[in-house]
Amino acid sequence: MESTSTQTSRPREPWNKGKLVGQKAPFKLKEIWAIRVWLQLEHRTRELALFDLGLDSKLRSCDLVKLRVRDICHGDRVAARATVMQQKTSRPVQFEITEQTRTAVAEWMKARNLHSEDYLFPSRVHNCPHLGTRQYARIVDGWVKHVGLDSCAYGTYSMRRTKATLIYKRTKNLRAVQLLLGHAKLESTVRYLGIEVDDALEMAEETDI
Repeated sequence: MESTSTQTSRPREPWNKGKLVGQKAPFKLKEIWAIRVWLQLEHRTRELALFDLGLDSKLRSCDLVKLRVRDICHGDRVAARATVMQQKTSRPVQFEITEQTRTAVAEWMKARNLHSEDYLFPSRVHNCPHLGTRQYARIVDGWVKHVGLDSCAYGTYSMRRTKATLIYKRTKNLRAVQLLLGHAKLESTVRYLGIEVDDALEMAEETDI
């Protein structure tokens, strides 16, 4: 016998309703300086080192938080260039460490008295030896909100994309950006930078009247 009772079924709400999905936007120069100056004025030594090194290295979160002092230092001095093995691809990637970043990292190492085998960014959580990716994401979210950006549009991948995007816009050299990001395929770099979309928007802006 069929039941005559009917149940009102509610349509399932999409998980991404009201959220921006897809690639996170890179920071613009004015936003980089706004965050950097704020961290300097607030004497947030650890965060300043994390911010500057995150931009310079273009590393994924999982690789950045696991850096040890020995990975970027020659003896007790921060190197001008470093090579790190990527966890995701098992491929080495090389990056330059600017003087500004070297200064910020050196000040953090001195403040924390870090040595060669120490993690560069130790965790404040007792049972975790280094900063976790979720902790890092929360820190970046704080930076994003401080400068008035939408936290749905920016995140840890903004840190990875920022310098790569700036370099591409300046040089238009895809191969160089591919090497800097450690991508195995050039197609991955094209998708990562969203070049076709960006170029279309720039063309639209130039013809806008």
